[in-house]
Formats: sequence, structure tokens, C-alpha cells
Amino acid sequence: MADSHGQPARSQYVHPEASHAKKKRPSIYPIQPISAFYTFLVANLVAAVFAPIQDCDETFNYWEPTHYLSHGYGLQTWEYSPEYGIRSWLYIGLHAVVGNLRRLLPHSSKTSEFYFVRYGLAAVCALCQTIMYMVTTSTLNGRIGIIFLLATVTSPGNFNASTAYLPSSFAMYTCMLGTAACMNWRGGLKTSQGLAWFALGAILGWPFAGALCAPFVFEEVVFAFFADKTALIECFIRLGRGFAAGVVIVALDFFVNLFFYKKMVVASWNIVMYNIFSSSGGPDLYGTEPWTFYFKNLALNFNIWFPLALLALPLFVLQKLVAPSSQGFQSGLRTVVFVSPFYMWLAIFTAQPHKEERFMYPAYPLLMLNASLSLHMILSALGQSDPKTLVGKIPARLKLFAVSAVLLLSLDISLTRVYGIYSAYSAPMSIYSPLWGEGEGQQPIGRDGDLVCFGKEWYRFPSSYFLPRDMRAKFVRSEFRGLLPGEFSEARTGFGFWSGTWLPPSGMNDRNQEDPGKYTELRACSFLVDTQYPERNEPLPPNEPDYIADVENWEAVKCEPFLDAANTHILARAVWVPDLEIIPDKYKRKWGRHCLLQRRKASL
Repeated sequence: MADSHGQPARSQYVHPEASHAKKKRPSIYPIQPISAFYTFLVANLVAAVFAPIQDCDETFNYWEPTHYLSHGYGLQTWEYSPEYGIRSWLYIGLHAVVGNLRRLLPHSSKTSEFYFVRYGLAAVCALCQTIMYMVTTSTLNGRIGIIFLLATVTSPGNFNASTAYLPSSFAMYTCMLGTAACMNWRGGLKTSQGLAWFALGAILGWPFAGALCAPFVFEEVVFAFFADKTALIECFIRLGRGFAAGVVIVALDFFVNLFFYKKMVVASWNIVMYNIFSSSGGPDLYGTEPWTFYFKNLALNFNIWFPLALLALPLFVLQKLVAPSSQGFQSGLRTVVFVSPFYMWLAIFTAQPHKEERFMYPAYPLLMLNASLSLHMILSALGQSDPKTLVGKIPARLKLFAVSAVLLLSLDISLTRVYGIYSAYSAPMSIYSPLWGEGEGQQPIGRDGDLVCFGKEWYRFPSSYFLPRDMRAKFVRSEFRGLLPGEFSEARTGFGFWSGTWLPPSGMNDRNQEDPGKYTELRACSFLVDTQYPERNEPLPPNEPDYIADVENWEAVKCEPFLDAANTHILARAVWVPDLEIIPDKYKRKWGRHCLLQRRKASL
């Protein structure tokens, strides 16, 4: 249970090991866990079906290697070259197993495998979210748990991150499990379990996510020093068990990578080396952003929940100053520990020059936790009915109306943001259906061995899962001058399977330097993917002509609307704006079209 301020109701330090002797209590969940799970699952399944791939890293570093394991061919980035070995094949292999299970079901196709993996991610994420909800409710307060559920399922951030096939999303899952374990003192301290989950996310997912366990380790050590010698010894035993679990996970990952790379590789350490100690330029080669980047991005993806998350610690301090409780040192420190990981994560990555939206994914549940605590404290303050106070003089109905209006406005903004993302950027995942046979009775177009080529739209390719078997994705020259992906070798040599994982590819480097060998001649392409922006008046670069307008050589097989972000107002880019006459033209969305083109036979 908790006090009126949402703090754990403990008047003094009681070692959690003794809590098993307490009587079993009735359900403390305002929404039963199974109902919460279904709620999270529905929200995540919506993302699995409709969320576009927003980061080409997801395609080339994760979907393509998975496609290689399952189908024997795929595009390969330099990170998977044995020379560098900074990606874990264990992480890829787990997803490949899930995708291959789809083949056991009727009407299997590569596209159905793609979505089956997403459905699996949706279910795993929902399970982690449910556990986080349960612990938040039992450790803090039922209202905080409900707010956490509401904020999570309605946020565009969850739509983007919940089913993304990215290590940062995987680290988000394990962060929820690790945080829940460290927060939950019922039945004894579970720090070793929490550290094991954080280690799993750091080793198989993203090494830097391991930093999120630091406040909980600090809490464990501080309370141990305030207790007796036995508690201190037990503290170090728990930390040792967590460390041992991390070593086991490293060993498992090491041996899987040894099989695939045919050399000793600790992928998580190689990632740290490249990002922090690289002499070639590291991640900054791929662009830098100002310090405001994450503040703008989080405001877009969480609207009111982001400022509420930032206010969690100030509101807690203010609450303690205005209305001190009797909960003492332990309760106050625990609350600070709960809210501090989000601040820590935001500060660390704001200080890094290279910034990407996905880098915030591991901290999304912590943002939701902070925001839930803030709203709970605000609602507690508004609930004061003492007529001597300013808040107490405000009619209860007026307060209820104000809070409801803000939450409904937040929900509306979130829905328009989610629909805006889908309607603006879903074209790259829907134009390939003619290759499979669009609609009942329609025959697939193209032949085995046809090449589907990409120029300036190379980074919008959703993966080889969207191309029929024996159709290959290739790149033609554009104005891009960085390093494009190559291809996994399909040679069958040496002991074992998947020789492309250990045969050194040509033309790879960690400096983002162009390799001309990655290009294919345009005349070899049977299909081409291009985007046309009719409202742009500037001349086109020589290597990026308007292929869609070249009707003599190319025929548009299928086109879908695609947002012309450069000519669209920032408001219409941020959220969906209806195309109504009452909307000023300045604020209307401007459109291009993303097309699958087929070469005309006469041009061969």
C-alpha cells in the first residue's frame, strides 16, 4: 500500500526478507493484470500492423541478416563483417527462429514471416509492460499504475518503439523487467534478478542500456550500509549473482558468435569500442544534432507526458517541503531512485553529438513512470478540499473538467500523431504487393532473378521480406556518397552453415566511405523504386532524375502517397492535418508519390 502521496507505506527500514510472513492480501490492482496485458497487446499489435520502418538501420542491420539466416541471401552492412563483428548473431538468431515458425502455418510467405516476428515482439513487449504495471501498482499506488498504462498505450512513442526490430527496443523490454525487479521488494530484494535483466539487454541488445541499473545498485548499497553486517554481506551476494548472470549471458553470446564469425568476438564490447574509442570517427560520421534534439523529439512523441516526466523530481521535492510525510529517509530515497534513471539517460545522450530517436527507446518506460508519478502528485494536490487553501476553494467539478480536458487533448494529439506517421510514411511497405499478385485472381508480375533497384530511395527499402523469392534488391548510383550495404556471400564452403557470416566481404570499412562496387548498372534493373515530388521546383541532381516521369522507359506499377516533408509546414509534419477547405493552404500537407516502376519491354 502507499500513502496519499504515492510513497511506499513503511515507517522504518524493515528487511524485505521478512515480508513473506505477511498475510496474503486481496487484489490491489485497479485493472486486473490479464486485462492490462490485453490492453497493452492491442496497442502493440496496432503498431505491428501499421507502424512504418522509421530507421534504415532496422532494415539493413537486423531484418536483412535475419532474412539471410532464414532464406540464404540478404544485404550485409560493415558491422557484420568478421573484421569488425559489432553485431550479435544470437540476437538475430532468436528472431529468425520466430519468423521460421510462421512457415509451419498455412499460407506462409516472406511478408507473413515479417509480420509474424512483429506480432511476437508485440506480445513480448506487452508482457513486459504488464509486469511493469503490476509492480508500479503494488509498490507505489494503483492510480500511478493506471496512469502508466494509459500514458503508454496512447503515446506515439510506444507506437514507434514497441515492435521495432532494434536492440534499443529489446533493451526497452529488459529495462522494464529489470526496473520492475529492482522496484519490487515484496518477498525479498530482487536486485540479482534485476541486474540479470539489465545485463541481457546490454549484451544482446545495446551495451549502454546497462547504465540504467546504476541507481538501483546505488540504492542497494546505501540501504545495506544503513543495516547490519549480515544485510551488507547479502547485498554483495545479490550483486555478485547479478554479475554472474551477466557473465553467463556473455559466454552464451560469445559461443554463438564464435560459430557464426569463426573467430572470437565479444560483440557488446566491440560496440563500446567503436562508439567511444574509435579512431575512425565513430558514430559522429553519420551526423550530429544540437542539444535540443531529444527535447523536441520527446515532446512530439509524448506531448504532455514528457514535461510531466521532467517535473517528477521537482514536484517530489516541492511536495516534501510543503507537506512533509512521516515515511522517512527510506521512502524519500526510493522515490528519488525510481525517477533518476530517466534524467540520467536523457543527460547522457543529450551530451552526445550523434543523436537518433531510437537511442531514447530504453528510457521510454522510465519516462512513463516519471510522468505517472508527476500526474499522481498533481492530482493529490488538486484533491485537497480544505476551504482555507486556494486549491480547496476551486469547485471539484471544475477541477475534474480541467484535468479531463487536458488528458483528452493529449489523447487527441497522440492519435493525430500516430495516424499522421502512418498516413505520411507507410508507402514503402505497401507498393510491393504487385510482385506477389495483388488481389484475388491477380498474377504476380516479374520473374525469378529480376532485380529491384533503389537510387535515392535506398534507405526506404523495408527489407527483402517484401520481395518474392529470387528477386534481389540492388542499388544504382545516386547523390549519396556514403557506404551502402553489400551482400552476404552465398558460397557454400567450409564446415557449418551460413558461410556468408564468416567469409570476409569486399569493400567494407568503418569510416562510411563509398565503395563503387556496391552499385549495379541501371540497365540490369527490371524494377525500380522512386519518389516524385511534383511541388518541388528546384532542378534535380544528375544522378537522381525523375524516373517516374520517364514513361518511355518505366511504367508505374503501383504508387502510394508519400509526404513531401520539405514543403509541408512543421505542424502538418508533426500531426495529421485534414485536407479541408477551411484549413489554410500553408498548413495543409503536401504530397509526393512513392512508386514501384517496371521497365517497359520496348526499352530493353
